[in-house]
Amino acid sequence: MRDQTLTRRTVIVGAAFVPLAALTASGQTQNAAPKLALSATQRRTLEAMLDRLVPKDELGPGAVEMGAAEYIDRSLADALATEKVAFLAGLSRTDQFATTSQGAGFAELSSDKKDAVLTAMEAGRAEGFTDAQGFFNRVRRLNLEGMFGDPYYGGNKNFAGWDLIRYPGAKLAVSPQDQRMSAAPTPVRASVWGPQHGH
Repeated sequence: MRDQTLTRRTVIVGAAFVPLAALTASGQTQNAAPKLALSATQRRTLEAMLDRLVPKDELGPGAVEMGAAEYIDRSLADALATEKVAFLAGLSRTDQFATTSQGAGFAELSSDKKDAVLTAMEAGRAEGFTDAQGFFNRVRRLNLEGMFGDPYYGGNKNFAGWDLIRYPGAKLAVSPQDQRMSAAPTPVRASVWGPQHGH
């Protein structure tokens, strides 16, 4: 499954972008609890999908540990609220397809069966699931945003995504030492919204 869909290599290649939610989200007060869009069951299905797209391995934490589901959940309650109904319907159809094709809801399946469901969705071969491919691609895109966006939006916990691609963080100035090709840049462990917004 990882060879056919999303491996860490393809994640790294596709990581240089600004999350849409980062451009459109309303400001959050520092101590306010973030609004969430998903029920516990929906969140469990989403996390199971993200875990198969980018599982934890020897290179580091997976998408779930990096907070990608938290990013998606918050975004659907805020900047991506217009997508919420369609996204929730996609999660429901994923579970329905998993049940009809593999015998249980998506989160209940073995890793191999989860991969079979996602592979069919990615290829547009999920019988009875209209636009499974489009939903799969949207989940993958939001997963990348959650892994590599600014931690302020709920993902990239402990800056693990930035560490994975060796992005040092937003810097207002770069020293001559940081510009040398022979030296890794010194990481900045802070959100662009300020150090209090990191995880």
